[in-house]
Amino acid sequence: MAKSSTNFVCQNCGAAQPKWSGQCPSCGEWNTLVETLVQPAMTASGGGGHRQKPIDPQNIVSLSQVDLTKRPKSRVSSGIGELDRVLGGGIVPGAVMLLGGEPGIGKSTLLTQLVVKQLQVQSESLNRPESDPKSVAPIMYIAGEESPSQIALRINRLLENDDKKTSKKSSSKSGQTWAEQLVFVTTTDVDEIATAVREVQPSLLIVDSIQTLQTTDLTGSEGSVGQLRESTQRITELAKSLHTPVFLVGHVTKEGTIAGPKVLEHIVDSVLELNGERTGQLRLLRAIKNRFGATDEVGVFSLMEVGLMEVTNPSELFLEHTNQPVPGSATVGVMEGTRPLLAEVQALVVSSQLAMPRRVGRGIELNRIQVLTAVLQKHCRLPLGSADVFLSAAGGFTIREPAVDLGLAVAIASSQANKALPKGCVFIGEVGLLGEIRSVSYLDRRVKEAKRLGFTRIYSRQSHTKVRDVLKELQLI
Repeated sequence: MAKSSTNFVCQNCGAAQPKWSGQCPSCGEWNTLVETLVQPAMTASGGGGHRQKPIDPQNIVSLSQVDLTKRPKSRVSSGIGELDRVLGGGIVPGAVMLLGGEPGIGKSTLLTQLVVKQLQVQSESLNRPESDPKSVAPIMYIAGEESPSQIALRINRLLENDDKKTSKKSSSKSGQTWAEQLVFVTTTDVDEIATAVREVQPSLLIVDSIQTLQTTDLTGSEGSVGQLRESTQRITELAKSLHTPVFLVGHVTKEGTIAGPKVLEHIVDSVLELNGERTGQLRLLRAIKNRFGATDEVGVFSLMEVGLMEVTNPSELFLEHTNQPVPGSATVGVMEGTRPLLAEVQALVVSSQLAMPRRVGRGIELNRIQVLTAVLQKHCRLPLGSADVFLSAAGGFTIREPAVDLGLAVAIASSQANKALPKGCVFIGEVGLLGEIRSVSYLDRRVKEAKRLGFTRIYSRQSHTKVRDVLKELQLI
């Protein structure tokens, strides 16, 4: 079969070139030429010279012709509650999900745990007397970065941990079932993978990673923009036709964004991001894009020796100094999607040796620190003009919502006065430029979560209207 011809199309102006160059000759932009397959020209027919191509009548279906009995289930549980929360309730058949994150953050571990959970569900189904082995489709794992033996070691480690939890060993029959229901594919040719998927028709497809796939129709190396886009497009078309859910592992750039063209994120149905401090245990899973659910949910995991463990009560993970109050520490109530969380914020105020004092934040926006410092200077008369102010969200947590303003302001005042806050205090509220405390959304949920964890004093718009009044009551000014 003749090799498909390609050219290089500029992503900025659309001009086509026969070979790659660093700068587009038409518009002058750099690094915009991407290798693209050349579609064969159709013969013109009819007036106006428009190219016409006949369409298969089977591709035109009316609503009355849709067979609802053959449609797949709406969602399938992954077996991991935090992952289901981020996906919007479970895995949608035919959905393509791109999982990104820094190297070593736990992407492969999370997907391996997903495979183990699905294998356990399939094993229970196959062990029933009335079950039909042919009715359960296997799981396919595209091993592009690791060998099957390396993945098997990780799976065995997870299974041994599950056996310790349940105080029983997996039977040889169950192990044989798992071995038969998991299929590894070591090729990185996307066309060979498509053939294997059509033959096996798996219930779940894991691609680790999308940067290792390539097609011989393009001349670029694996990981190039053209190969990434073409490989993802072909896998997506395959997933939609077979109703097979697909997880793609994606690399990230040095800036922390998912590697590849932005169109890659537009092709897939969901874009998930796993992040956290590599030296810490906390891992947060967020949905940057989700066609089948909300994008404001967060899954919380703790990285252990055996894998990623679900954190069902994240508030306890973020709170460390509630039993031993120290100056500069305050507890705030935040919302992550529909989940209320309590987190600890810390402040450090020291005398500055610089002409322009520093404002430094870790997990907190710099603009927020500058505004709060100015409000405390103006309306609370705190001498912060010659002091360095450092703020941090404990546990590597990143806080962006304005409901933490009151807690940050109180933490700054506590550190400046070198006086610890009383036990059982939670601060919920946005601080305005006039020093007023403003209302926040979902206040009832935040208060309920605080009381559930034993906090008795809630500082918010309902209790005080000015930041100055809160600091006076706490004897910080």
